[in-house]
Amino acid sequence: MPRSLIARVVLPCLTALAGLTSLCASAATPAPIQVKVFVAAMFEIGANSGDRAGEFQHWYEHYWADAKPIAVPGALNPVYCNAEGVCGAVLGMGKVNSAASMQAILLNPAFDFSHSYYLLTGVGGTPPQRGTIGEVNWASWLVDYDLGHRWAPEENTPGAPTFMPRKGYEAYRVFHLNPVLVGWAMQLSQGVPLADSDAARAYRLRYPEAAARRAPFVGTGTHMTGDTFFHGPGLSRQAQYIAKLYGADDYVITEMEAAALTLVIQRTHGTDRILSLRGAVNFDQGNPRETTLQHLDPAPGETAGGFPETVRNIEAVGARVVDHIVAHWPQWQDGVPAR
Repeated sequence: MPRSLIARVVLPCLTALAGLTSLCASAATPAPIQVKVFVAAMFEIGANSGDRAGEFQHWYEHYWADAKPIAVPGALNPVYCNAEGVCGAVLGMGKVNSAASMQAILLNPAFDFSHSYYLLTGVGGTPPQRGTIGEVNWASWLVDYDLGHRWAPEENTPGAPTFMPRKGYEAYRVFHLNPVLVGWAMQLSQGVPLADSDAARAYRLRYPEAAARRAPFVGTGTHMTGDTFFHGPGLSRQAQYIAKLYGADDYVITEMEAAALTLVIQRTHGTDRILSLRGAVNFDQGNPRETTLQHLDPAPGETAGGFPETVRNIEAVGARVVDHIVAHWPQWQDGVPAR
């Protein structure tokens, strides 16, 4: 076939075929979901709806009751999204588990996180000198409890610290969350009614501290991230020591994931649009009439009350901020507005 004929007949066909292939590929691949707010929970007790609620159920029933699950390879659980751009998932407990899920979700092409805000949520513990059962707390700082050297007290000078920070971890052992964003969160959530229970009220009275006996409230302070469930006044004092050593403010919440998740989010998207919200369901030490081991392994009926109320409080407080961001998206999409 003459080359001129090939140019007139074959090439237009190939061009048309390429265009058709591109059109089909475009039709087969939906545009990524524009995520405005991503809500991360760490565990759920059973189903996402209709039974005893863990950290995710109230969020699911508020935002995603009709949403289809989106499977993400590498993530522990599917992601759910609504039409307003609010997405969420259960990431798994602990630093490695939750961070692996978060990384997989952030890198999945089904989602566009270029303008997203992140709300890291869950339950935690609190020292009775600073918090109470049922309170909800916004993190001002996130501190990693584990990155350093630690040794037994009997191998040290009596009363001296048994923790030493290790060089090389300075960039990711402490995170100062955006104070303007935290300020917005505190402002928007101060008036949220908080649930309480007779069981929680009775349990608080076992502690002499005024803070421990308070009714639930919305507060702020340093959250300590560690895979170890540390308990007792000695380790509580050590957590406070580490927070001050790193230049953070008072340690008020112990939890297992937020510092690791923040590192993953910041490395992937370099964002300062991160909030960490925790509700206190236990004290990090026993009362004066029980040993640390008794506090760790309480007899039946001796556990802290207030878990159902606390997980409801977390969602009620956090949703106030999520809904405000979404409702005022033109003011929020390019960055945290000045207050």
